[in-house]
Amino acid sequence: MQTINKAFLSKKVLSYQLVAFTAMIALIWLDEILDLPHFLLGSIATPVNWRESLFETLIIAPFGLVIIRNTKILFSRMKYLEGFLRICSSCKKICDEQGNWQQIEVYIHERSGARFSHGICPRCAEKLYPEVFATKNAPTTIPRV
Repeated sequence: MQTINKAFLSKKVLSYQLVAFTAMIALIWLDEILDLPHFLLGSIATPVNWRESLFETLIIAPFGLVIIRNTKILFSRMKYLEGFLRICSSCKKICDEQGNWQQIEVYIHERSGARFSHGICPRCAEKLYPEVFATKNAPTTIPRV
């Protein structure tokens, strides 16, 4: 299995975003200077309006900076587990790097910050509590307490 380098991936995504926003701003200025609709489509020539391009640049640039900043924050918060985990076939505890066996919830929470909420799936509910969770083929009765 190939290991994902978080720092490399983060830099790659951020550089793509930076290139994309730079290209948009460059296209705005090229359109204004070269009059691309006139040059490419044969429309009526328009005079250079640098104030319009400056205005569009000033609108797009902050959005680009906010998006790049938010992406950077998301990558800094992103955590992931990788590699092989030794897990007990019976109790589902995981053996950590020091050889200690931990509940899977504790192991994952310590390494990712994920929180857990416990429930019971329908299959286990039927297996563990057959009197409460009747199977689909059995007649439905309400247990009396």
